[in-house]
Amino acid sequence: MKRAYLMCPVRGHDPEETKGVVEQLEADGWTVHWPPRDTLQNDPLGGIQTCKENRAAIENADRVFIVWDETSRGGHFDLGMAFAFEKPITLLSYEGRSFVNVMERWEI
Repeated sequence: MKRAYLMCPVRGHDPEETKGVVEQLEADGWTVHWPPRDTLQNDPLGGIQTCKENRAAIENADRVFIVWDETSRGGHFDLGMAFAFEKPITLLSYEGRSFVNVMERWEI
Protein backbone atom coordinates (compact mmCIF):
# COMPACT_ATOMS: atom_id res chain seq x y z
CA MET A 1 0.00 0.00 0.00
CA LYS A 2 1.31 3.45 -0.92
CA ARG A 3 1.53 5.84 2.04
CA ALA A 4 1.16 9.59 1.61
CA TYR A 5 1.46 12.59 3.87
CA LEU A 6 -0.65 15.57 2.81
CA MET A 7 1.09 18.73 3.91
CA CYS A 8 -1.54 21.46 4.07
CA PRO A 9 -2.43 24.46 6.19
CA VAL A 10 -4.53 23.62 9.25
CA ARG A 11 -4.91 26.61 11.58
CA GLY A 12 -7.29 29.21 10.22
CA HIS A 13 -8.37 26.94 7.37
CA ASP A 14 -11.48 24.86 6.84
CA PRO A 15 -10.65 21.16 6.30
CA GLU A 16 -13.12 21.22 3.40
CA GLU A 17 -10.42 23.14 1.47
CA THR A 18 -8.28 19.99 1.21
CA LYS A 19 -10.80 17.19 1.78
CA GLY A 20 -11.23 16.70 -1.97
CA VAL A 21 -7.48 16.21 -2.37
CA VAL A 22 -7.55 13.50 0.29
CA GLU A 23 -10.51 11.78 -1.36
CA GLN A 24 -8.76 11.81 -4.75
CA LEU A 25 -5.49 10.45 -3.35
CA GLU A 26 -7.37 7.70 -1.52
CA ALA A 27 -9.31 6.85 -4.69
CA ASP A 28 -5.93 6.55 -6.43
CA GLY A 29 -4.85 3.93 -3.88
CA TRP A 30 -2.92 6.02 -1.37
CA THR A 31 -3.27 5.67 2.39
CA VAL A 32 -3.23 9.33 3.37
CA HIS A 33 -2.14 10.94 6.61
CA TRP A 34 -4.14 14.17 6.64
CA PRO A 35 -3.25 16.36 9.64
CA PRO A 36 -6.72 17.92 10.16
CA ARG A 37 -8.10 14.40 10.54
CA ASP A 38 -5.15 12.26 11.64
CA THR A 39 -2.99 14.45 13.90
CA LEU A 40 -3.89 15.73 17.35
CA GLN A 41 -4.58 19.45 16.87
CA ASN A 42 -5.35 20.47 20.46
CA ASP A 43 -2.07 19.28 21.90
CA PRO A 44 -1.99 19.75 25.69
CA LEU A 45 1.83 19.62 25.49
CA GLY A 46 2.01 22.89 23.57
CA GLY A 47 2.46 21.37 20.12
CA ILE A 48 5.27 18.86 20.74
CA GLN A 49 2.95 15.84 20.35
CA THR A 50 1.53 17.28 17.13
CA CYS A 51 5.06 17.74 15.76
CA LYS A 52 6.03 14.19 16.76
CA GLU A 53 2.94 12.70 15.10
CA ASN A 54 3.57 14.62 11.89
CA ARG A 55 7.27 13.69 11.95
CA ALA A 56 6.41 9.99 12.21
CA ALA A 57 3.84 10.28 9.41
CA ILE A 58 6.32 12.08 7.14
CA GLU A 59 9.06 9.56 7.91
CA ASN A 60 6.71 6.66 7.09
CA ALA A 61 5.33 8.23 3.91
CA ASP A 62 6.35 7.08 0.46
CA ARG A 63 5.54 10.55 -0.90
CA VAL A 64 4.62 13.95 0.52
CA PHE A 65 1.90 15.81 -1.34
CA ILE A 66 1.83 19.55 -0.72
CA VAL A 67 -0.88 22.18 -0.68
CA TRP A 68 1.42 25.08 0.14
CA ASP A 69 0.51 28.22 2.06
CA GLU A 70 3.61 30.31 2.75
CA THR A 71 2.00 31.79 5.87
CA SER A 72 1.70 28.37 7.53
CA ARG A 73 4.47 28.01 10.12
CA GLY A 74 3.64 24.32 10.47
CA GLY A 75 4.06 23.95 6.72
CA HIS A 76 7.60 25.32 6.90
CA PHE A 77 8.35 22.95 9.78
CA ASP A 78 6.93 19.94 7.88
CA LEU A 79 8.73 20.91 4.69
CA GLY A 80 12.02 20.88 6.59
CA MET A 81 11.26 17.40 7.90
CA ALA A 82 10.39 16.12 4.43
CA PHE A 83 13.68 17.55 3.17
CA ALA A 84 15.64 15.98 6.05
CA PHE A 85 14.04 12.58 5.41
CA GLU A 86 14.72 13.02 1.66
CA LYS A 87 11.09 12.35 0.77
CA PRO A 88 9.87 12.73 -2.78
CA ILE A 89 7.26 15.47 -3.04
CA THR A 90 4.45 16.52 -5.31
CA LEU A 91 3.51 20.20 -5.17
CA LEU A 92 -0.25 20.22 -5.79
CA SER A 93 -0.97 23.91 -5.32
CA TYR A 94 0.54 26.92 -3.69
CA GLU A 95 -0.27 30.29 -2.24
CA GLY A 96 2.66 32.69 -2.15
CA ARG A 97 6.17 32.14 -3.51
CA SER A 98 8.16 31.31 -0.38
CA PHE A 99 10.06 28.03 -0.97
CA VAL A 100 8.13 27.30 -4.18
CA ASN A 101 11.33 27.50 -6.25
CA VAL A 102 12.92 24.95 -3.93
CA MET A 103 9.94 22.60 -4.22
CA GLU A 104 9.80 22.95 -8.01
CA ARG A 105 13.45 21.88 -8.24
CA TRP A 106 13.30 19.21 -5.51
CA GLU A 107 15.07 16.09 -6.70
CA ILE A 108 15.44 13.17 -4.34
